Amino acid sequence: MNIKQKDFMISNMIVVIFTILIVLIFYNFITAEFGFDQNNFLPVTLFLLLLGGVLYYFLSAQLFEPLFKSEENIENHIKETLHELNTPVATIQINSKILQKKEKDEKNLSRLNRIDESCDSLLNLYNQMEYSIKEQIDSISTEAFDISEIIEKSLLKHHDLKADISIFYEKKSYIIKADKNGFERVFDNLLINAIKYNKKNGTITIQIKDDILSIKDTGIGIDTKNLFQIFDKYYQENNHSSGVGLGLNIIKAYCDRYKIDIKIDSLKDEWSLFSLNLKGVKWQ
Repeated sequence: MNIKQKDFMISNMIVVIFTILIVLIFYNFITAEFGFDQNNFLPVTLFLLLLGGVLYYFLSAQLFEPLFKSEENIENHIKETLHELNTPVATIQINSKILQKKEKDEKNLSRLNRIDESCDSLLNLYNQMEYSIKEQIDSISTEAFDISEIIEKSLLKHHDLKADISIFYEKKSYIIKADKNGFERVFDNLLINAIKYNKKNGTITIQIKDDILSIKDTGIGIDTKNLFQIFDKYYQENNHSSGVGLGLNIIKAYCDRYKIDIKIDSLKDEWSLFSLNLKGVKWQ
C-alpha cells in the first residue's frame, strides 16, 4: 500500500467517524425533544440517513479534492511526457532512414538498423503506455475492424522472431466491433507465446472458422494442473523464459471486458490450442 492509498483510507475513516458522531448528536437531540417510537421511527430514520449522506458528501469532497487533484496532475504530466517522448523518437527514426540511403559501409548500416529497431521498440512501448492510460480512465473507443488485417500485421511484425518456425494462415475476412488496439495486443501476445514456447522447426496454425479464432502450436504444451492458473498475473509455465508473465492476464482481461469466451486445450510436450469465440462481438 502506497502513501496515497494510506492517506485516502485515513481521511475516509476520519470523515466516516465524524459523520457518525454528528448523526448520533442529532439522534440524541431528536429523541430528547420528540421521543422515538413507532409513529416517528420512519421519518426520523430517513432524516438521519439523509443527514449522514449529505454530511459525508460535503466533508469528503473538501477533504479528498487535493488527493484527486494530485492524481489528475500526475495523469496530465504522464500524457505530456509521452507526447514529448514520441516526437524525438520519430525524428531519430526519420533521420536514420535518410542516413541509410546514403551510407555504404556495412558496419554503419548495421548500426543504423539497430537504431531503427530500438526506435520501433520505444514507439511500441509508447503505444502500450498510451493504451494503458486510456484503459485506466475508461476512454477507449470501439470500432468495427477486420481481424484478418490485425493478424497479417502481427505476422509481419514478428517475422524475424519466428526464426525456423512455420506459420500457416489462410486469410479470411472477419469483422468485429471492439477495441482495435486492445485486440492487436491480444493477438500479439498469443502469437508471441506460440513462438516463444514452440519447438525447433515447429509449426503454428491460425484459423478463423465458425466464429472461432484459433491458434495452435506444436510447443511444450501446458500441464493440466496449471490450466486454471495460467491467466493469473505474473504466472509463467516455464520459469526460465523471458518476460514477466503478464501476456495471458492481459488477454483474459480483454476477453472478459468484451464477453469473448476463451478456451485452452493442451497436451503436455505436444501442443497448445487457444480458441477465442468472437460471436458476441461479430459485426452484423
